[in-house]
Amino acid sequence: MRLFVACLRCNKSLALRLHRIFASAQGADAFLAGHGNPPSRLYVKHPFFATFGRTLGIGALMLLGGCTMEVLSPKGDIGAQEKTLILTALGLMLLIVVPVIIMTLYFAWKYRASNTQAVYMPRWSHSTRIEVVVWTIPCIIVGILAVLTWRSSHELDPYRPIESAVKPVNIDVVSMDWKWLFIYPDYGIATVNEIAFPVDAPVQFRITSASVMNSFFIPQLGSQIYSMAGMETKLHLIAREPGTYAGISANYSGGGFSGMRFNAIATSQQGFEDWINQAKAANNPLTPAAYQALAAPSINVAATRYSSTPTGMFDYIMHNQMSKIAGLDPANCTPTSQNLIAGNN
Repeated sequence: MRLFVACLRCNKSLALRLHRIFASAQGADAFLAGHGNPPSRLYVKHPFFATFGRTLGIGALMLLGGCTMEVLSPKGDIGAQEKTLILTALGLMLLIVVPVIIMTLYFAWKYRASNTQAVYMPRWSHSTRIEVVVWTIPCIIVGILAVLTWRSSHELDPYRPIESAVKPVNIDVVSMDWKWLFIYPDYGIATVNEIAFPVDAPVQFRITSASVMNSFFIPQLGSQIYSMAGMETKLHLIAREPGTYAGISANYSGGGFSGMRFNAIATSQQGFEDWINQAKAANNPLTPAAYQALAAPSINVAATRYSSTPTGMFDYIMHNQMSKIAGLDPANCTPTSQNLIAGNN
């Protein structure tokens, strides 16, 4: 036992010498008697822990290097309100987490085995003052968070239109394998993996899926919302600064999921009108045959503009998926479906 204690309290080289030279506790006692008291602290560098620490640091740096601050750098009203909500909730929760961490470290240090002045109370089990503190403060914070959640759930409802004197832009969104189809029903055009809209103009999205469930998300502008086959969801966003913002799929949907990215271009009213005119001049109509080819699975699809699109295309896609789910023939569901299948605009 004394040999073990001596090895722990001495430095590494001394411990190795002790182990090699003395094979008994008596030999260790004699050695220690001739060398005086060993150091009171032991600092042993273990190669495993050193390598593990370096690997952990490099790994964390590489992982964090791939992160962006888009959610915390909003460019629209909805995104700004969500950022405020996130930081407020984080701050309130840290009011509990930080003191708990500090007290845990303090108690572990104060009541360590070597601190003989710490009061040892093995039969202690209750303190009214501590109970009041540990229950009252969390209850107050939970109450505040409940109020914030209730208010923000209504104020940031994705189905709630944004009040503005500017005419909104309507965009129909269809998630596909693995790209995004955007239809502008008011302008008769469509695009793939690219949208544009004026700054300060509300954008009203209708969203569905031509395949599996997905998630439509422009981080710097606001909320994400799911796209589901045979169903229609809605989202309202607005951009307050011109720029090109990254849009992504926030829901895994298969092998090409990582390539489901698009550009959301916020520009001036004149820039938006020019963009619309360029799309109309593309001489690339989205016919039913072109749509069928587009619906085939493909990855990393480049941005494409269609000069025209059949009226009711979004409803056709949604009803078509709804019919498939119900086991019905889409051609017999609605006049819109019949016209589109026949190739009529």
